[in-house]
Amino acid sequence: MSVNGKKVLHMDRNPYYGGESSSITPLEELYKRFNLPDTPPESMGRGRDWNVDLIPKFLMANGLITDMVWLMTIMRCNLFECVIAGQLVKMLLYTEVTRYLDFKVVEGSFVYKGGKIYKVPSTETEALASNLMGMFEKRRFRKFLVFVANFDENDPKTFEGVDPKTTTMRDVYKKFDLGQDVIDFTGHALALYRTDDYLDVPCLETVNRIKLYSESLARYGKSPYLYPLYGLGELPQGFARLSAIYGGTYMLNKPVDEIVMEGGHVVGVKSEGEVARCKQLICDPSYIPDRVRKAGQVIRVICILSHPIKNTNDSNSCQIIIPQNQVNRNSDIYVCMISYAHNVAAQGKYIAIVSTTVETSEPEAEIEPALELLEPIDQKFVAISDLYEPTDDGTESQVFASRSYDATTHFETTCNDIKDIYKRMTGSDFDFENMKRKQNDVFGEDEQ
Repeated sequence: MSVNGKKVLHMDRNPYYGGESSSITPLEELYKRFNLPDTPPESMGRGRDWNVDLIPKFLMANGLITDMVWLMTIMRCNLFECVIAGQLVKMLLYTEVTRYLDFKVVEGSFVYKGGKIYKVPSTETEALASNLMGMFEKRRFRKFLVFVANFDENDPKTFEGVDPKTTTMRDVYKKFDLGQDVIDFTGHALALYRTDDYLDVPCLETVNRIKLYSESLARYGKSPYLYPLYGLGELPQGFARLSAIYGGTYMLNKPVDEIVMEGGHVVGVKSEGEVARCKQLICDPSYIPDRVRKAGQVIRVICILSHPIKNTNDSNSCQIIIPQNQVNRNSDIYVCMISYAHNVAAQGKYIAIVSTTVETSEPEAEIEPALELLEPIDQKFVAISDLYEPTDDGTESQVFASRSYDATTHFETTCNDIKDIYKRMTGSDFDFENMKRKQNDVFGEDEQ
């Protein structure tokens, strides 16, 4: 909004950036936040070496990156000359927030089957080598991946009898005679769906999702995910710096006492006896409890480990997806693991965060299959959070509430919410190209 010429005041009741999705440092603060009576043991190392995310997320990228820029990604992540399909990465690129951030590639993506974890196969070679499937299933899955790789929604010759606008994904799976286990990891670990609702809608989006994942992995060889050094708390700080350059004002540790309304429209925010006047207001649900409704719960368990997760090739970072059908649930369980290699933990330490949508009255029992994969665990921090969504679209009051962060380990659903808010605020769709800076911006650089 600042880059686009809006006058922006950002108020946060917290003394740190990021709100619900902040990274907590030092480690002593995490212990206090979860009301643990003891201070961290000496084995945890120096407290200031820790930056622990409260909401585990990875950034989804795609493989349309030149080799030179890919090298820059590893070394410095100056990404503004490349094309990335993950929505948050696009936003970072086009606003050039990447000038403030460094990233590393997440080392692996795994899927759970029958109590064990396996690397997610997304290429023909990996499909044939995977222990996730039997011999005949491998051949059928390979044919499916060839179809996906060749698929071009603008070229009917690549459809192979499938109409992408009418044929359901369930029928596509039937066409290639894929079994339930293969359908599970394809839909949830490749296409990244949270439920099986996608099976009975036209297949175009799903095929493109799988194609994106495969292209990403073909380029990177490890996973299609990126993670910022020093934790996700670096993301809001990067946007704060950019906004400030364009005249935006940030006020941390600033309480919000009242949302001032006149005639049903927002006109300001009152804080410590002063009123900041405004025409529009964006906030998370905690600031306007009377304008949101509960839409469920999510459980997140932060686990500190002294070892990489077993059967992940000793990866310093990885994602594990436990498909719903594997554990008789209605939604997936996610494991997001990072480590000292990302400057978020003391030397030799790992942070694994388990998350899922709560479905029963015993949330901790629901994530037991994931916790078993992480043993032994040095310390656990359990949080059960309510999920909120706005009760109206905000166009009348001009008060726009975001949705709570869901259990997924990527930012795609959050970015969809951002684009939805943008459209309701401005009346037009969010356009990534319009987010690019003008020539000769404040840094004196030409548009890339």
